[in-house]
Amino acid sequence: MLKGFYNVPTPVNETILSYAPGTKERALLKDAISEARSKELDVPMYINGKEVRTDIKIAMRPPHDHQHILGHYSQGDKSHVEDAIKAALAAKSNWENLAWEHRAAIFLKAADLIAGPYRYKLNAATMLGQSKNAFQAEIDAACELIDFLRFNVKYMTDIYQQQPPVSPRGTWNRVEQRPLEGFVFALTPFNFTAIAGNLPTSAAMMGNVIVWKPSNTQIYSANVLMEIFREAGLPDGVINLVYVSGPDAGDVIFNHADFAGIHFTGSTAVFQNIWKTIGNNIHKYKTYPRIVGETGGKDFILVHGSADAAASSTAILRGSFEYQGQKCSAASRVYIAKSIWPQVKELLIRDLATLKMGPTEDFGNFVNAVIDEKSFDKLSKYIDAAKKDKEVEIIAGGNYDKSKGYFIEPTILVSQDPKYVTMCEELFGPVLTVFVYEDADFDKTLEIIDQTSIYALTGAVLAQDRYILEKATHALRNAAGNFYINDKCTGAVVGQQPFGGARGSGTNDKAGSMINLLRWVSPRAIKETFDPATDYRYPFLDKE
Repeated sequence: MLKGFYNVPTPVNETILSYAPGTKERALLKDAISEARSKELDVPMYINGKEVRTDIKIAMRPPHDHQHILGHYSQGDKSHVEDAIKAALAAKSNWENLAWEHRAAIFLKAADLIAGPYRYKLNAATMLGQSKNAFQAEIDAACELIDFLRFNVKYMTDIYQQQPPVSPRGTWNRVEQRPLEGFVFALTPFNFTAIAGNLPTSAAMMGNVIVWKPSNTQIYSANVLMEIFREAGLPDGVINLVYVSGPDAGDVIFNHADFAGIHFTGSTAVFQNIWKTIGNNIHKYKTYPRIVGETGGKDFILVHGSADAAASSTAILRGSFEYQGQKCSAASRVYIAKSIWPQVKELLIRDLATLKMGPTEDFGNFVNAVIDEKSFDKLSKYIDAAKKDKEVEIIAGGNYDKSKGYFIEPTILVSQDPKYVTMCEELFGPVLTVFVYEDADFDKTLEIIDQTSIYALTGAVLAQDRYILEKATHALRNAAGNFYINDKCTGAVVGQQPFGGARGSGTNDKAGSMINLLRWVSPRAIKETFDPATDYRYPFLDKE
């Protein structure tokens, strides 16, 4: 509950720097990259504010240059998870009783640190550790995380101000938003530094204490995030960062009586297994845990015959191949009208021929490496299978090489079967499958899109016919939690398009909105009576 109200700064979306040749930011970012590459870090876990190291050291390498070592992190075990839980619970009382404006101040300062002195260090860590180009790192590690922190503070104050509209004379009704009873487990992905920062901080902002396990391939930038949070004044034990295996973390956390919730981004299979485990262990917990997850996607772009060809080509190329298709929202299946396909195909092939692939340190590269060898091997197998299939044509790409880095060439498959495996299964890489439909079969194609995938994360429709746009928007209302009209299906912005999907894509609790923060509090309704009754009898009991 609000202990006092102060106007918080009105959030605005962080300005995206261009990193164009000759700009100051380009030079500063290149300097940060050189500095990071020049040394090997010894990255610790952070438990109760202390740096914790072990004898098991795991190398961190750029996916685009896997012979280079950025440093090593300390691999933990179950004992470190137990210590993190103890630290979180020990910090809980002081943290949840800290006035909301002081919690807000910490995260607003963190946003300012990212916008200022840490911008290039965090972007460089994301570029090197996760193989993102300068623009992708800027919109993710810097801008989106800054937006999460600043907008979430505003959403927090809005939540606290929501009070019952009626208090009859002689009473006062109010609502207190309490943190969850226990600790929250934040399990974060490799592909967005902003998500890795948002999942623990959004719950912590509402007064919760956190055990945070990042993806192993994101630890390099997670270490920078923890440095920022600590410099911003985050008290010891509020967020505890551990590097342990998934089974070790799950075995301890999901059997703990004080487990209060999980904030998750990752695969659908992992999330479903976590949900099942929580369900089986539900009798062990003090309260019903909050389960919040954003999972997989098989995101689509639908191009109608009335669409603009250049806009369609650009939406497809950017939506499919930015960050090597490793966005939860990335387009991986396209349905395009036969009448416009020749024009769009020509433009796609033309532009793909100019698209450069290579290390992130070269700012001329649009595409970089996929995250690791496991991902590389999975994608190359799908490409090899497509090469052997007579009903599939590869019109662009199809090559791959992992001798230096895990490079998969942006690849476009054209399938005669709308239910071909790459139209249905999540690949999470720069492999796009196109199905060309007869213009007269538009309604049938809408049904195919809606029924093909278990997922419902993002989707887009391109058309200049307003009746078609209305029809597609309605027909596909359950097929995507974020839907785009005449645009690519990626690029949700905090404060503009809260992000999340349903079906197999998650709980749709919309990161970057008040909806998400409401999941990390438990309301208590309070009624105070100033002149309480002193006689149990009601008027209807009186004799006539």
